[in-house]
Amino acid sequence: MNNNYKSIFEPFELPSGVQLKNRVIMAPMALSASKSNGAVTEEELAYYIQRAQGVGAVITSSALVSQNGKLLENGFGIDNDDLLPGLKTLANTIHEQGSKAFVQLYHGGRISNPALLSGGQSLSASAVAAEREGSATPKAMTEEEIEIAIDEFANATRRVIEAGFDGVEIHGANGFLIQQFFSPHSNRRKDKWGGTLEKRMKFPLEIIKHVKEVAAKHAKSPFVVGYRISPEERENPGITMEDTLQFVDVLALQNLDYIHLSVDHFWGEPRREGSSSTKSRVVMVQERVGNRVPVIGVGGLSTPDDVVKALDTGIPLVTMGHALIMEPKWVEKVQSGQEREIRTTLPRTAQKELVLPDNLWGMITNIPGWFPVVD
Repeated sequence: MNNNYKSIFEPFELPSGVQLKNRVIMAPMALSASKSNGAVTEEELAYYIQRAQGVGAVITSSALVSQNGKLLENGFGIDNDDLLPGLKTLANTIHEQGSKAFVQLYHGGRISNPALLSGGQSLSASAVAAEREGSATPKAMTEEEIEIAIDEFANATRRVIEAGFDGVEIHGANGFLIQQFFSPHSNRRKDKWGGTLEKRMKFPLEIIKHVKEVAAKHAKSPFVVGYRISPEERENPGITMEDTLQFVDVLALQNLDYIHLSVDHFWGEPRREGSSSTKSRVVMVQERVGNRVPVIGVGGLSTPDDVVKALDTGIPLVTMGHALIMEPKWVEKVQSGQEREIRTTLPRTAQKELVLPDNLWGMITNIPGWFPVVD
């Protein structure tokens, strides 16, 4: 191994006591490869087997906590005890490759697919449609529906524990329900769940509280609770970096194992008009709370030099997504000094070799510019 890359392979202990063998985590990526009820398939197992051997931990694709928040027809589910046999198989499969296994928990809220919802209408903090073409106006959730949603995240956490996973990541990013409560665009409520910045924090903080209570009650060994956050929104009004910096101050008090940023590029600067900062948004969060809670960086990291440069900022961990889709053995190749053999493009003939599910492969090859696909 190149001595310049030693920092990638240093072990790391999360606050809960869970030990990671290195600093690279597999990012959560939607596979759309589950059965229609959310059950694990052989296609998914094969995909994770190829990618779980080198990384310190795998964060699964987003797992649905409620049928009221369904986004994908073949999305991964954790909303029903009937799914436990497949979940146990997935946890065991990842562990057998030598990696820790975390499940990302999500509810789609207003960006759920109405065609997949029993009532035909999505739920959100307020009756405000997303600023996306074709977006429908959601129903503002009642107090009872809010409490039910919180319980659904807690019940999903119990299933994660019963299945034998090592932790959960609460998906408070990418425009999903939890972010919708924090956002001034989607949350126009005047009750205890909205209005001021502090009140818009209440829903995510209640979910964190209930998830941690379940972990304390049911987990028999150290159990990870992480939180993912998108630092800005393009909408106006929308989440600003100042909102996020105040929010992560509060998140740092919740005894979380990590805060995971969701950005398209690690070095990306604030984008909203009026921002004068030229610092990376990831680095801004690290500097704000990194001495109190581990911060995970992500975005456009494809070479070992990229990862080392990111770690040199003080970030203790990074997640990799696209790089591990193109090169499942990325970590192993860096560790064995074969970094020049890491694949950086996707030949159209590579689906079978890279063990990529059909739906994921369809997205990769049909969305222009998403991956460097070559003939």
